[in-house]
Parts: sequence; structure tokens; C-alpha cells
Amino acid sequence: MRKAELTNKMVHFYGNSIGEIGHFFKVHEFAALIGKLEGLDEKTQETLEMAAIVHDIACPLCREKYGNANGNHQEAESEALLRPFLEEFELPEDVRERIIFLVTHHHTVSNIEGIDYQILIEADFLVNAAEMQMGIESIRNFRNKIVKTNAGKALFDSIYLS
Repeated sequence: MRKAELTNKMVHFYGNSIGEIGHFFKVHEFAALIGKLEGLDEKTQETLEMAAIVHDIACPLCREKYGNANGNHQEAESEALLRPFLEEFELPEDVRERIIFLVTHHHTVSNIEGIDYQILIEADFLVNAAEMQMGIESIRNFRNKIVKTNAGKALFDSIYLS
């Protein structure tokens, strides 16, 4: 139930920005799929999915404050937005802190700590590659250097590289 409530709150947070709403839905679905195919335990799966829902919470603020929503700006601004945003859900402290960690690192592809972090990176890139119309070589390079999960590799291969 928390995921449905969190999703609803995020839809209202973005207002009429259908692009941002669509983006987080797609990232959530890929993250959920990869997590299930990789056999995550229930708690890790739920934490991953909640992080995927809110992963771009800082985008509107960053565009207003910096004129863009570059990853480093998002990572810097996310925590201050997430803490009050997540309060009403009464999440266990370790889950809340993991969501905050994942969101504040979801554009950092070095020193990836944990399968949930890995999957969020993969899911976000799967969506960004299409939305940003990335070239095949950039996608192939990301897939070969960054993607670690078997499910993620199969999705990249099927969607972009076959």
C-alpha cells in the first residue's frame, strides 16, 4: 500500500508534468522487473521500488534553481526534499535512509553499493537512453561497463542491442 500512496503523492507533486510522471513510472517498472528477475528479498524490492518512484524528486527545483536538472544537482538537492516528503509514510528508519541514499546517488556510477543501487542505475539508464535518444555506442558502452545484473543485460540487449 505504501507504494501506491507514494506514487499518488509523486503524481500530485509533479502536477501537470506528464513527462516527469511518465519517466518515474517507466523507471519504477524497469526497477521492479529487474529486482523480481534478480530475486530480491521483499524488503529490498520494496525499498528499491519506492526509491524509483521518487528518484527524480529534485528535478523541478534544479531546473528552477540552476536552469537544468543535471545529475549532480539532483543528488545535492534531493535529501532536503525527500525527508519531509517521506515523513507521512512512517517508514522504518533503515528503509527511509536507504531510499534517501539511493536517490542522492542515482547518477553516480562509481562505487555502487548494493544490488538495489545497481538496479536503480540500470533502470534509470534504460529509460534515459530512449528519452535522450542516446546513440548505440553510448548505450553499448554503458551496458558493457556499468550493467551487472543478468536481467539488466538481457533488457539492454533486447531493447537496444539486438
